[in-house]
Amino acid sequence: MAETKKRVSIPGTTLFDGEAARKGYALNQMCYSFNSADNRAAFVQDEAAYCRKFGLNAEQRAAVEARNVLALIAAGGNVYYLAKFAGILGLDVQDLGAQQTGMTKEAFKAKLIEAGR
Repeated sequence: MAETKKRVSIPGTTLFDGEAARKGYALNQMCYSFNSADNRAAFVQDEAAYCRKFGLNAEQRAAVEARNVLALIAAGGNVYYLAKFAGILGLDVQDLGAQQTGMTKEAFKAKLIEAGR
């Protein structure tokens, strides 16, 4: 008999576990496709069609349209794949971290520097 693993809860944190991976499969597959310049151009040309091509659900499409990182993560997005999407928008991983923490990018960078001391 297989053990049922209890899902861990960390307040204020969306865990990326097997359940999130299944939920976000289409979103992460789409973001992975952005490794190709042709795919990035296709997305920019027609976002809605590109999202439909990968079968994103309504929650995922709304998060993409809003450029909302927290909503993308809640919709099953993995931050490493989302970084590919962010690149299309001219954002980097520090921009994503700032959005996740509700900080400005400058404040987030300062926090990282301070944590490294």
